[in-house]
Amino acid sequence: MKKFILLALLSNSLFAQITPYEKSKEQETATYEEIISFYRELDKKYDQASLIEVGTSEIGKPMHLFVLSANRIFKPQPDKATLLINNGIHPGEPEGIDASMMWARELLEKKMLPANVLLCIVPVYNIEGCLNRGVSRPNQNGPNSYGFRANSRNYDLNRDFIKTDSKNSESWQTMFQAWKPHIIVDNHTSNGADYQHAVTYFPTQKDKFNPIVSAFFTKQFKPELDTKLAKSGFDPVPYVNAFGASPETGYGGFNDSPRYSSGYASLFNCETFVVELHMLKDYPTRVKGTYAFMEITLDLAAKNAATLIANKQKADEAVAAQTTFPLSWKVDRTVADTISFKGFAAKYKPSEVSGTNRLYYERKEPFTKRIPFFDHYVADVTVQKPKAYVLPQSWARVAELLKLNGVLLQPLEKDTEMEVETYYIDDYKTPAKPYEGHYNHTGVVVRKEMQKMQFYKGDFLITTNQKANRYIVETLEPQGVDSFFSWNFFDSILGQKEHFSAYVFEDIAAEMLRKDATLKQKLEERKKSDDAFAKSGAAQLEFIYRNSPYFEQTYSRYPVYRLVK
Repeated sequence: MKKFILLALLSNSLFAQITPYEKSKEQETATYEEIISFYRELDKKYDQASLIEVGTSEIGKPMHLFVLSANRIFKPQPDKATLLINNGIHPGEPEGIDASMMWARELLEKKMLPANVLLCIVPVYNIEGCLNRGVSRPNQNGPNSYGFRANSRNYDLNRDFIKTDSKNSESWQTMFQAWKPHIIVDNHTSNGADYQHAVTYFPTQKDKFNPIVSAFFTKQFKPELDTKLAKSGFDPVPYVNAFGASPETGYGGFNDSPRYSSGYASLFNCETFVVELHMLKDYPTRVKGTYAFMEITLDLAAKNAATLIANKQKADEAVAAQTTFPLSWKVDRTVADTISFKGFAAKYKPSEVSGTNRLYYERKEPFTKRIPFFDHYVADVTVQKPKAYVLPQSWARVAELLKLNGVLLQPLEKDTEMEVETYYIDDYKTPAKPYEGHYNHTGVVVRKEMQKMQFYKGDFLITTNQKANRYIVETLEPQGVDSFFSWNFFDSILGQKEHFSAYVFEDIAAEMLRKDATLKQKLEERKKSDDAFAKSGAAQLEFIYRNSPYFEQTYSRYPVYRLVK
């Protein structure tokens, strides 16, 4: 009888640690409440785990981090490599959530945690999206229901790593800067073409990454990862970034700018693997593939922990001393690798909806072939860093985000006049419709001028000898793809505040031309070279105004200044 009771208690204890995914025979993903409850139980049961709060979400619920540590120390440890697993940034892509719950349980039950790696798991990042369950992804094969892509303010959190519109992103960045991971695995489900591979992924784009770290991951870590994945039954292929075309003709590597998790982490020399399980594979296959990817990554992190730590330290030092920084990149299609791709024949047939030709993939005609893969990027726009930037304290949100990301800001101790290099925004393009709550500026053209400027006690001096140099330069230089200027932080400078009444300024302009031969010559030259200008009195008056002392110096003057001397 006692033996039966003991077995029953053991059975109940084990059952309490079974995931909702397992209980549903692999057809359901855990709800938010089930996820957090599960990790709380693991925290109570195992002394090598701790569930901690690292911030908040838009709806006040805490963001959690589940820390697994062989030595039972649940804080950042510089002598260990840190692996961060990020789940549920898009809760409609939930396989990482369920795989991580089972994986964490197995690591703790079997005491399999490596001594030299600190494992951190974000149970679910987009909490509001996880709570908003439904069936919003018609292209996806299971589970039965799942969360929604956006958060409660309809932001895609995987576009919010620079602009930081959401509390979620602010909390995540605070956590990232505290724990300083060496590797991130960011779990997703793919969209796009149909093919045989279940596991696709992209690492931090190699050419944009610090060469010390990039060389190791490209030449050593990634090849071994791919080999082990294939042996586990998940032959991987680079993320199939071929929307609107069949991938068998070739496709390009993903250009992960800093708005994305991987692009953001690369600014701090952290490698990210964005794992994209194929949407049309059944849900159990996708969960198993994610599990295998995380498991192999942990094994390789343990094997290479000393190298990961040393390489990041060297890369941080190199970035602090770096002088030239790319601000945008473009793919070089003259350089192509070839990869083995297992696809299905792409064909066309009449649509039953519209009667026009539609694309489909014939699964009865699988193929394996070598296809071109374009993953060589070159810098498009570069900049020489200044000795320091000067940021007026009035731009408080910019200062907050810099501090959040570990940037040292030195407040001026007194009012100070300095000669600085200033930018004027001469041109830019802005879309007609918003993207993620913003009207992003692209194609930015700047003009430089040296000016003596008055700064005030409390304005910030930002030196460029910091480990966070890439974040500093790529956010503060207005031509950066994901700069603060691009994300509209400084749009108020683009509005002109004063102008003139033509009937009054006519007489002033005439007097200026009489007294200023140089201005008159510039006007005549412009008239000779521009017929439309020569025929427009208003344009000529505007020209004189813009070359007069009355024209405001602050119009389109970018309010982050460069100390270059």
